Amino acid sequence: MKHILLIATGGTIASSEDGNGLSPALTGEQLARSVPEIEGLCELDIVQPMNIDSTNMRPAEWLRIAEVIRENYDAHDGFVVLHGTDTMSYTAAALSYLVQDSPKPIVLTGSQQPMGNPFTDAKINLYQSLVYAASDRSRDVSIVFGGYAIAGTRARKQRTMSFNAFNSINYPVLAYLRQDKIIRSGSVTVSAGLPEKDCTEFAAAGDLGGTASAPRFYTELNSRVCALKLTPGLTPDIFRLLKPDYDAVILETFGMGGVPEQGADGASYREAIFDWVDSGRTAVMTTQVPEEGLDLGVYEVGRAYAEHPGILKGGDMTTEALVAKTMWALGQTRDADELQRLFYRPINHDRVDQW
Repeated sequence: MKHILLIATGGTIASSEDGNGLSPALTGEQLARSVPEIEGLCELDIVQPMNIDSTNMRPAEWLRIAEVIRENYDAHDGFVVLHGTDTMSYTAAALSYLVQDSPKPIVLTGSQQPMGNPFTDAKINLYQSLVYAASDRSRDVSIVFGGYAIAGTRARKQRTMSFNAFNSINYPVLAYLRQDKIIRSGSVTVSAGLPEKDCTEFAAAGDLGGTASAPRFYTELNSRVCALKLTPGLTPDIFRLLKPDYDAVILETFGMGGVPEQGADGASYREAIFDWVDSGRTAVMTTQVPEEGLDLGVYEVGRAYAEHPGILKGGDMTTEALVAKTMWALGQTRDADELQRLFYRPINHDRVDQW
C-alpha cells in the first residue's frame, strides 16, 4: 500500500462561514475524516504548514511547501497538497520548478465548495487526488480537479463557480478520472487498487521523457517579478515606475505579440522596453490570448522585439508558469546567457515550442 503525505494549506475546501465570509477553519485531519472512502486506499500522513486563503499565498509559502515535500520525500510514495483554487495554478507551476523531475507524484487539489457544503465537490476531488497519487504511473507535479489531471505548468482557473474549474492550456490533460479509475492520455484504463499495465503515455515535443532516480530541489526564488497586461491607452512610462521594485516583467501583449508603437502620451513603447532590458532587467513577452501562444515574427508591431538581447519569448506557456519560471530562473542566476538557458529548458511540459 502506498504511503501518501497530505499537505493541508487551507483554501475553500477547508473553509466555513463565520459571519464575515468563508475562511479556512478545518484542519487536514478533519478533511481526511470527511472522506471515509479513502480508508484502505493508502497509508496517509497529514501535515498542516499553514491554513490560509490562497489569495494570501506568496512565493515564501511556495518555498515552505516545497521544503515540506523535501523533508518528507524519502519516507513517502506521493504527496497531495490541499490548496485554494484562486492561486492553485501559480503554486502548481512554482512547485514544478522547485521540485523538478520527481518520480513521485505531487498532486494539488481543492474544491469550489467547502467540505461541509451538502453539494460539495471536495470529497470526490480529495478521493481522486489520492487515487492518482497512489498510482504507479503518476509522477511530477499536477493538478487533479473536476475529473482531470493537468500538468502543473499548464493549468489555469477558467471558472469561478463550476466544478470543472481548471483547463489545461495548450497541452492535453494527463488523465481523466472516473470514480476510482484513471484513464491516461493514450493509455489503458487503470482501476484503483489494481496493478497497472504497461501503456504509452502521451508525449509531446518538450517532454523530457524518462524517469529520474531522484528529484532536483531548489530553494531560491526572486519574487521581484510582475505581470503587466497591455491595454489600449496604457503609457510606456509604466516601465520606469516599475524599476525600483521589479527585476522582470511578464508583458502580456496583444494577439500573437503586438505592442503599440506609442502610448496615449506619444511616448515610444520600443524605447521604454529596450531601456528596461538594457538596464539589466528581464522582459518576458507573452500573449494575453489564452490559447495557441506567441509568435513575435508575424507582425511588424512585434518583430522588433524578437531578437533584442534580454527579451525572452514565452511561446505557448501560461502566464502563471511564466511568472513562476522567471522567479525560479532569476533565483538561480543573473547571468543573461545562463538565464536564457534555464528559461528555455522545458520542465514538466511547460513549453513545446523550440527557440
